[in-house]
Amino acid sequence: MLNPHPDLTPSVLVGLGWFYLVIFLMNLLWTIRSFKVDGEYRSGMPRASVWAVYTSILMMLSFYHFTYPVEGFMFSMPLAFKDFFDAYFSNPVLYFFLTIVGLWAMIQFREWWTRPTVAWVLLNCSLIFMTLSLTDYDFRQIVGKPDNVPIVAMLFIVAFFTWIYFSRAVDNDRRIAEGRPLFEQEDNEKVLVWPDLVYTELICMVVLTAVLVFWGIALQAPLEEPASSMKTPNPSKAPWYFLGLQEMLVYFDPWLAGVVLPSIILGGLIAVPYIDFNKAGNGYYSFKERSFAITTFLFGFMPLWVALIVLGTFLRGPNWNFFGIYEYWDVHKVEAANNVNLSEFFWNGLGLGIPKGSGVGDILLRESPGIILTIVYFAALPPVLGLTVLRKYFVRMGVLRFLVFSNLILWMAILPIKMLLRWAFALKYIVGIPEFFFNI
Repeated sequence: MLNPHPDLTPSVLVGLGWFYLVIFLMNLLWTIRSFKVDGEYRSGMPRASVWAVYTSILMMLSFYHFTYPVEGFMFSMPLAFKDFFDAYFSNPVLYFFLTIVGLWAMIQFREWWTRPTVAWVLLNCSLIFMTLSLTDYDFRQIVGKPDNVPIVAMLFIVAFFTWIYFSRAVDNDRRIAEGRPLFEQEDNEKVLVWPDLVYTELICMVVLTAVLVFWGIALQAPLEEPASSMKTPNPSKAPWYFLGLQEMLVYFDPWLAGVVLPSIILGGLIAVPYIDFNKAGNGYYSFKERSFAITTFLFGFMPLWVALIVLGTFLRGPNWNFFGIYEYWDVHKVEAANNVNLSEFFWNGLGLGIPKGSGVGDILLRESPGIILTIVYFAALPPVLGLTVLRKYFVRMGVLRFLVFSNLILWMAILPIKMLLRWAFALKYIVGIPEFFFNI
């Protein structure tokens, strides 16, 4: 009997052959660049020789995929690795922890990974990982979905522009330390809008139009049948740019995740220019002169937005359960959601039982642990931060601006805190008052 879900087919092999061919051409150009720029080892052998060997292997792999039959195919992602990856990296706690560690490593080792050769090695590692993963049927069903192709492209685009920023920032920080002119100040010759800028924009417009046309021809439009309340998709997901917001709705009530948090985000973006006292780093790339602002922005953008989009796209499957990237999305997979409120943890932990009664006083008594914790978090924590780790900002900002600034930081931190509490302790609400539709 034929396998209805084959990992490898002749069409898949040919597609991978084209993929390897593209990587081969990229590295062929890089080898030429390395021969001209990187020089030689102490033994006199050109450094480009390593890239030449690697490029030759890619060329042979490309031809191999074009000519080799499916039976006996050997270049695929090992089963042991796929099982290990699905078992551990589909865990949301580990996933989010690794995103935080990755952000820390990206900042801590920025002078190392922004080197062109290191960045090129990392790009090749990601492309080879992608190519080997495409030999898995279930992985192809996820990344090959027309809705998800732009998200895969987005990951590489975000990585590219992040590299550009950090490479420029590292270079300028080094120039500032050495007393040399900034990168933006060198060759700062003004050009006319016409024809220089207009021609550049015209070329970009033509290229982008061609890309979209070929994209539309190659990929089918992700159109489905008319919406019906009798048949809903499983999982039913928002557009990719709203997946982060949809993920927030898992941990917060709609009024909080859909109204309060977005309003605070918009208000915070409006308030940032008025509470920012640091005038350095304006008009040029720099990390050391704006380390706190850049780190805060990257934390809000990478783990709290991009990572949530990836999580919602590739790890959230039927019934909104978590699946590995190589795991079959089984609609029959059921995981018990035994979520409990903080009040249940507190009163049952003390052995007293949850206070009964439907009066306002009874409800406030029942939810008093969460109410007190919330008040301490938003009222007591800002002064503590201002007198300790953020004392420099408190002195330079003043009381009012610092209170706005610290509360924006606390509101941003509440999302990962609530996510980790849900994943690690099955905590549903810190304050749960369904009698008045008020839940935090």
